[in-house]
Amino acid sequence: MRIFVTGATGALGQHLVPGLIAAGHQVTATTRTPGKVARLREAGAEPVVVDGLDREAVIAAVLAAAPEAILHEMTALADLRSFRNPDKLFAATNELRTRGTDNLLAAAERAGTRRVIAQSYAGAGPDRRPGPLKTEEDPSDWRPIRSAARGPAAIRHVEETVPRMAPEGIVLRYGGFYGPGASEILLEMVRKRRVPVIGGGTGVWSFIEITDAAAATLAAVDRGAPGLYNVVDDDPAPVAQWLPYLASVAGAKPPLRLPAWLGRLLAGEFAVAQMTTSRGYSNEKARKELGWEPRYASWREGFRAWVSG
Repeated sequence: MRIFVTGATGALGQHLVPGLIAAGHQVTATTRTPGKVARLREAGAEPVVVDGLDREAVIAAVLAAAPEAILHEMTALADLRSFRNPDKLFAATNELRTRGTDNLLAAAERAGTRRVIAQSYAGAGPDRRPGPLKTEEDPSDWRPIRSAARGPAAIRHVEETVPRMAPEGIVLRYGGFYGPGASEILLEMVRKRRVPVIGGGTGVWSFIEITDAAAATLAAVDRGAPGLYNVVDDDPAPVAQWLPYLASVAGAKPPLRLPAWLGRLLAGEFAVAQMTTSRGYSNEKARKELGWEPRYASWREGFRAWVSG
């Protein structure tokens, strides 16, 4: 199958592109950085340098590739050391999730590409209250936070627009990435004791190892009905469990513990909400309809493999 992959040199793309090539697909892969072209060519893809926010350039690149499927993996997640102002931190990614998504959907329509698979988010968030794991049927229940208004809107745009505009529009909600080439900043900060357990650490997080995320994306190329899919492991867990465990396997001291009021002063409201009220996600639909299951069913075994290299 001819496949057009955007964000091909990102944390997920660097694992996804080789997987697609190994499966026999013909891949056109984009990057915004000319210096990364050789890496894509070595992986077996046809590289294209294009800015996902340049509508005409995106359309031209897609028309030239004439893909049967488009994989939208564009993000701009560079330095995630502080979540005090999420809208500022994720400003470029929010643009890629809104204007970038619209550009790809317009290109897909022009090229006659039916299947569009886009990346979304099933990581920790400011849920209004603790509760059961979220399925694809559950409405977004994030409470409004002044410094984090644009991110949720951008995520909603992807999740509503792709299934509506593409004949075979699929949105994959990925849990928190970790593994080779992903979340190295988190590991560094844990080792330096800069990630505390805030307010008891009752917030439940869903993770996905990066190569497992790539495998789920590969499965969605030719399986699954249009709609949303949670791509997470089988073991959602509260911060109070997974963070001390990660510190332990990383050879670090146990994380510090802060009351919520102090966490708000030091880390901001969004980070406190992630630590205290996040609900986690169920992967039942992705396992059943995509025929996929994570190699690392739990972050426990995944963290050990990640840290050990």
